[in-house]
Order: sequence, then C-alpha cells, then structure tokens
Amino acid sequence: MKAAVTVVFSAESRFEIETETGLSGEAGMEWLDEQFELLEAEPLRASGKVLLADKVLAVAAAAGPRRFANPDFAQAYASYSVAALGRPVINVDVPELTVTF
Repeated sequence: MKAAVTVVFSAESRFEIETETGLSGEAGMEWLDEQFELLEAEPLRASGKVLLADKVLAVAAAAGPRRFANPDFAQAYASYSVAALGRPVINVDVPELTVTF
C-alpha cells in the first residue's frame, strides 16, 4: 500500500515523499528513537515527555532540509514514520510544530 509524507520547513523548502507501507510499528519506533538520539533532537514539551508524533516532528526539525535532500534519509524517514504512526498520510510542519494525519 502506498503512503505519503510531507515535511515543510518553509514556503521554499518542502519535501513530498511517497513510500510503501510494510514495516512494523515497532521497527518505526526503534528507528525514530535512534534518530532522535543520533541527531540530538530536543523534546518539545517542558515536561520532557516525548509523544510519538512529537518524536516524528523533533526528528524532522533536527534533521533539517539538508538531510531531507538526501533521498535515502527522506525515504527512511517517511517509511519509518508511517510505520510508527500507523497512518498512510502524514503532514509535518516544522515551523508550526504540527503533525497531522
């Protein structure tokens, strides 16, 4: 099944990534955890609690447009985010700090 992830950094910097579903939710969560630590992403909540959608947003913000310009990273981000969230369409707006399905 096809899935689509859009990541917006600005009006001029937008990535639309099509991917296939098929990874497990657990694999998606593990990849996001690894990237969160690797990229030294910051929790979005003052409490330090990191919800799954927050992690998807924080990884995108920490990766930035330069990393998303790499097709391998963009594809991995899309595939694992779709798996973790269990949604076929995900929109990530970094400046607005929103993730919508």
